[in-house]
Amino acid sequence: MTETSSGTALVAGGSRGLGLLIAEGLLRRRFTVSICGRDADTLDRARASLEPLGRIDIEVCDVRDRDAVAAWVERAERDLGPVEATFAVAGTIQVGPLIAASPEMFDDAIDIMLRGPIHLALAALPAMRARHRGRIGTIASIGGMVAPPHLLPYVAAKFGAVGFSDGLVAELAGTGVTATTIIPGLMRTGSPERASFFGDAAAEYAWFSPLASMPLVSIDAERAARRIVNGVLAGKPMVMFTPLAFLGSRTRGLFPGTTARLMGVVNRLLPSADPGDSEIVEGRVAEQRLGPRASRVVGALTVLGKRAAERTNER
Repeated sequence: MTETSSGTALVAGGSRGLGLLIAEGLLRRRFTVSICGRDADTLDRARASLEPLGRIDIEVCDVRDRDAVAAWVERAERDLGPVEATFAVAGTIQVGPLIAASPEMFDDAIDIMLRGPIHLALAALPAMRARHRGRIGTIASIGGMVAPPHLLPYVAAKFGAVGFSDGLVAELAGTGVTATTIIPGLMRTGSPERASFFGDAAAEYAWFSPLASMPLVSIDAERAARRIVNGVLAGKPMVMFTPLAFLGSRTRGLFPGTTARLMGVVNRLLPSADPGDSEIVEGRVAEQRLGPRASRVVGALTVLGKRAAERTNER
């Protein structure tokens, strides 16, 4: 697939954030693009922003629903043309300590970020294999290689997604269809606005949001999207970027015990909570609970993230 290639590409979770930017990149490469999401209004706003770039299709679809994903893929094949590439981007971020986490948080994370990619790949693969061509991209995370504290539902799902996508690489060898595991570090997509925080929600937001916004720690989301699209269409087995992602992956590979102990030290520095602190709030609500001084500091550190949220339909 080249810069001027055409065909149909599917982006699960393409209505906002990184998925929206990936859809933009595919449209610029002359793909017909179908994006799915759970919220019709968010999808409508995404379509309005993407229509000037090319042919864009939207579908209200929950990636947790295997039958709904299969129906989306079938309709795209029938109405839009052969599906040449899929990108499993849909995700959820829940930030807080294990002591305040519920089993349902793990269910939700695994259903969206592990079962979602599985549903999309299994629905698209039969037609791709029959044509002996296709690209399967799965957005994992450095959180699928290293387990940071206060993100355990996310980590559990992403470790599974890495294993599934890596396994696809081997299973598809020689078929003409390729799978790509994407391992980004932190990206400035504006995701803290829509992330979920629990335990001491305001304190959790106060450490997480700046990390996802600061330029020396996180990467510009548009740059990340370009690298992802390039890597998947080139059929690379893995795409990894940001210095922290490389460092974290290499360190865990060489010193797994040391890495785990280091994460334990980090955990002791993060906010504490009681078992009953199970209320979940979105980032924009958690931000409102910050005190005046903390609000000014966090606001100054998250300027780039908030700009990204406006750009990527996260608000």
